[in-house]
Amino acid sequence: MAVAIVIILILVVAAISIVLLASRTRPSTGSLSRETRQRDRAGESSEEGELVPVSTSTSTEIEAAGRERADETRSTLGGGLTRRHKGEVVEYEPVDEEELGVTRRQFLNRGLLTAVGFSIAAFAPAMLAFLWPFRATGFGGVVKVDKSIPDIKAYITANRQPYYVPLARTYIELYPPSSLPAAKKVYKPTALSEMEQGFVALYQRCVHLGCRVPFCQSSQWFECPCHGSKYNRVGEKKAGPAPRGLDRWPMIFQGDAVSIDTNGNPIIGPPIGTNTTGQEPEGPLCV
Repeated sequence: MAVAIVIILILVVAAISIVLLASRTRPSTGSLSRETRQRDRAGESSEEGELVPVSTSTSTEIEAAGRERADETRSTLGGGLTRRHKGEVVEYEPVDEEELGVTRRQFLNRGLLTAVGFSIAAFAPAMLAFLWPFRATGFGGVVKVDKSIPDIKAYITANRQPYYVPLARTYIELYPPSSLPAAKKVYKPTALSEMEQGFVALYQRCVHLGCRVPFCQSSQWFECPCHGSKYNRVGEKKAGPAPRGLDRWPMIFQGDAVSIDTNGNPIIGPPIGTNTTGQEPEGPLCV
């Protein structure tokens, strides 16, 4: 909730900044070109106030005429506007913004603000979606098994192999009720609850270096192809460099339906030397 409030405050500050930048309009005032100023200095007005055609004068003549008119202006008392060769001096009026149109500076500023606005509009929803909490439905959340409990038992018995749940990356194996007394001396209550229901949910990841551990049909053990770690049918370590048995996930039972809770860390596997079922290889090893 606090993260969402911070994100909203950032968006509000960004919106205010965009509005302030957009409101900073600088008045555009035009300026006369160099050619226009030269014609103004070189041209002469007639008695009726009409301009006399400009003669092709040299730069020296233009500068001399400009100095002469400047002297006449300085000699005028009262600071009023003067007449130049019987022509009235017209006071400069700024160019109307509507007549001038959009300047290059205004175009660039508006383009930049538009790009920033579109970027925020596209990035903000993605950031909110990334940070907003949601309940995972695949691995990392609660995965509902696509078979009922009777069907899972029938599959394991008929095929002599665990039932694999791809979304949970987990093997479901039967746990023999006759081994429960020995299991209660080793396993913690978090792991015993599934065993009492007759199941174990074994995480496919080898506890040695993280390889996926397949089930060997001939030996009826889990055998890691990477470094040779071996586990019996219920995930208890039998050989190899693994530091413990296979980790497992909690199971949720609702009638004949079962789910695997992969949200959080798995239940740590049993320590080395645990052998509650007494199962030995039932055939040739695969590794």
